[in-house]
Amino acid sequence: MGVLHSVTLDRERCIGCTDCIKRCPTEAIRVRNSKAEIMDERCIDCGMCIRVCKSHAKKASTDPLDKINKYRYKVAIPAPTLYTQFKKIRDPNIVLTGLKKLGFDEVFEVARAAEIITEYSKEFLESGKMIKPVISSACPAIVKLIEMRFPTLIPNVLPVISPKEAIARYARKYLIKQGIPPEDIGIFFISPCAAKVTNSRYPQTIKSSDVDGIISMKEIYLKLVPIIKNLKEEDIEILQTASSDGVGWAATGGEGLASKIYNHIAVDGIENVINILERVENGKLDVDFVECLACTNGCLGGPLTVENSFVATNRMFKVKKYINLKGKTRTIDLFDDSVKLDWEYNLQNKQVLKLDNDMTVALQKMGEIEKIFDTLPKIDCGSCGAPTCRALAEDIVRGNANIEDCIFMLREKVRNMAKDMVSLSEKMPPSIRHLEK
Repeated sequence: MGVLHSVTLDRERCIGCTDCIKRCPTEAIRVRNSKAEIMDERCIDCGMCIRVCKSHAKKASTDPLDKINKYRYKVAIPAPTLYTQFKKIRDPNIVLTGLKKLGFDEVFEVARAAEIITEYSKEFLESGKMIKPVISSACPAIVKLIEMRFPTLIPNVLPVISPKEAIARYARKYLIKQGIPPEDIGIFFISPCAAKVTNSRYPQTIKSSDVDGIISMKEIYLKLVPIIKNLKEEDIEILQTASSDGVGWAATGGEGLASKIYNHIAVDGIENVINILERVENGKLDVDFVECLACTNGCLGGPLTVENSFVATNRMFKVKKYINLKGKTRTIDLFDDSVKLDWEYNLQNKQVLKLDNDMTVALQKMGEIEKIFDTLPKIDCGSCGAPTCRALAEDIVRGNANIEDCIFMLREKVRNMAKDMVSLSEKMPPSIRHLEK
């Protein structure tokens, strides 16, 4: 089976512009034959291309809401970002009740599992067994980025499953204890981003996911708006189980604040994350914990959300304040000692920049790349279909491109050919030259 992703390309919509290739953090996109092409082995499903594509040709492949009907007992596990998508709604119970009205039989918050993961992670940090700075594993796009671009930092990554996976495990165990047949239970994650979709379908560090389906937050939002609008006060159920700390995980710095780690930093936006990871790799960051999130403003800026991430951040503060002052929660014993929160597999070095398995050949190809790069204009215009001149040089050495793909090199070749044609036109055979005289 090849590398599979949730980020896909709609070729009919693609106009062959270069917006996506310039912003992809792993140089996973090329434009060939006037259409973008996503290189599976480089894609980390960060969703940057979804955000920047003006033609809406990039999208995340999620499950339709109708899929829940395949199960007799339908469970929603919403990411806390969902609470920030609705104007003037502060009480998570309103949103959670709306989900039940939408067709779910039960709702368990990912935010509750975030609290449990917080406490479990603190044990790791306090054990002294981790290499510092410890890097959060909460964002699957960042975990993939580290495997691909910063493999030396793999030992620094916290080997703990995500809150999404944790709540799915807890929910299944709890419902089976309540007498619900395992085959009747369908657990559906309401996702703010493409990376979590891929991580649920093709998990990296566990054998299989307990999530049965992933629904886009955009789709859920559109269905919930009319339901919530018609909710009466007496209809609202007390379904919330999480505190404001768990809900706060959706925003940048939420995990670090919940863990109460003094010496930590939180960074969002994939370009900023790369800068920080480079500093960590070079030993230039003196902190104990690094919280990295691919999206600006954390999960609140996920590509499958509806609301502007800065507006959502403001709403998150209001939701947390409401929970602390007026929030009503239900008591439900989800915690189960038999649920394992550790990874089952370690991360692997998945560097895709390796030119050849034979070191001698790889070094030779690296030299060829440098020679070609030196001849290129180095302005990274993207006209060739590659994001940078160096990327084009690598593509040429790999046999996936030609030097003439560079418009400047092509122009130079045409100019030289024109000169040659003029020169040849002046070199007539002796017999013709005699006749002309």
